[in-house]
Amino acid sequence: MAWQRRNGPVLLLGAALLGAAVMLAVAQWGVTFFQDTWAFLLDRQDLSADAIFAPHNEHIVVIPVLITKVLLAVFGMSSNTPEQVAMALTLFAAAILLFVYFRRRVDPWIAALAATLLLFLGSAWPVLIWPFENEFTIPIVFGLAMLLMLDREDDRGDAWACAALLVAILSGSLGLSFIVAAAVHVFLSRKERGWRRAYVFLVPLLVYLAWYAGWGHEAEKHLTLDNILASPAYVMEGFASALDSLAGLSTIPVNSPGQNDWGRPLLIAAIALVAFGQSRRPGFSRGFWVVSAAAVSYWLLAGFNFIPGREASASRYVYAGAVFVLLMAAELLRGVRWSPRALVVAAILIACAIGPNLAQLKEGSEWEKEQSVFTRSDLAALEIARGHVDPSFTLGAIDVAGTASLGIVEAGKYFEAVDRWGSPAYTPAELEAAPQVGRHFADIVLSQALPLTTRMETGTSPQAGAGQGCLTQAAGTGTATSETKLGPGAVRIEVSAGPEAHVSLRRFSEGEYPVQTTPAAGGSTMLLRIPRDRAPQPWYLHVEASQAVRVCPA
Repeated sequence: MAWQRRNGPVLLLGAALLGAAVMLAVAQWGVTFFQDTWAFLLDRQDLSADAIFAPHNEHIVVIPVLITKVLLAVFGMSSNTPEQVAMALTLFAAAILLFVYFRRRVDPWIAALAATLLLFLGSAWPVLIWPFENEFTIPIVFGLAMLLMLDREDDRGDAWACAALLVAILSGSLGLSFIVAAAVHVFLSRKERGWRRAYVFLVPLLVYLAWYAGWGHEAEKHLTLDNILASPAYVMEGFASALDSLAGLSTIPVNSPGQNDWGRPLLIAAIALVAFGQSRRPGFSRGFWVVSAAAVSYWLLAGFNFIPGREASASRYVYAGAVFVLLMAAELLRGVRWSPRALVVAAILIACAIGPNLAQLKEGSEWEKEQSVFTRSDLAALEIARGHVDPSFTLGAIDVAGTASLGIVEAGKYFEAVDRWGSPAYTPAELEAAPQVGRHFADIVLSQALPLTTRMETGTSPQAGAGQGCLTQAAGTGTATSETKLGPGAVRIEVSAGPEAHVSLRRFSEGEYPVQTTPAAGGSTMLLRIPRDRAPQPWYLHVEASQAVRVCPA
């Protein structure tokens, strides 16, 4: 029995880590580089100081940029699996450190359950399956390490805490919240150990201020008086969203803004429970004020810089909020004795919370996999058009690319990165077998990138005939299945007198013609030019007309 109580929680944590590894592998299977990651891949290709220290939006991202550079140098850009593995390691490290933090304060079984809940927090799915979000997970890992080092209450622990805090602040703006936590810890322990420990938070703070003076001040700012006045409500919404997600009750759709239906009632209930606990055992631990300061500063800073899409309930902000709420819970539960029955009830509640979280993770995974189809297909189209496409061509229009996540991909920069590190795009053969939605938008991207061009002429050519390579479509035969195979070069589409004819094309798509041209008036000729590109697959021309149409080589 003693062995089970001593080692059982560790075994449970090990099983949870193994299960999380399987979960992440399944959720990320087939997922490639996404959204803001392209800013690191394309805009920071050199090793200059600006490439390393320039802010992303308004955030410091020195360590994430360096990690990206190392992984590109070693593994290339054909797959982001190395990034996924690196991200998983930070998630596992955060769970292990949270377990250690809890175990020093509460029953080890509760520690294992808390770490397991964090590992399967599917309502924070962007942080779990998008490696770019290591700007959250790395500061959390080293922020937790800092808190554990401060627990030592000795000089060596302080030195290690300062080092951990330096890594945290160089990894993301979330590190500022742990600087606040360290400052509160030093302030509260000043009578026992004095102010000589202030270097623990002052050195990282000075490093951040030096970065801000050199690069950070150039970033776009969103601090407004309205945001400041609304920040207390933002903080409360942050606590509510974290509680809602931890309880498995989040109702926010994937990739959509919204409010959690259960968060506010849960927050009221949590405040009532804390008040009841204080009536039975008054006083808060020093650690409670330390982690509470980190939590409040996290949501205050986020509230100060609020813009639409950065709601406190947004999935990508839930993970850090959940960590802070769990840390506060660990401090509130210090010294509480747990009966076997209470532990069983806690385990059942955690299992009930994990189920809905896994459902949200599944939805997020499916969405990212769809985005990956767009990404690989659109980039394949860019590579097929290489040699023709303007270097400044971007995939910013949703009606062209099918997604907004490729808006920062510029053809010239992308080809430069491909030449250095390889390509994550489909090959032409893979594109033929890709999901239809990807092939649909690949055709549209190709038509814009090459580009396909048309010119209208008045009248038709009486000299050209079927014997000269012309194909004639009889009046009224423009059905959905009639099409003409076209190779590179120019083609004349002659429309007899009558109403407009609608001309469209496809290449990789099937059952539809995604590329629409300007309608051809009756009694006119359209000259269509198709540049020769890097793929052997032909184009297919489709004309819908109520009169005869003739398609001839130009």
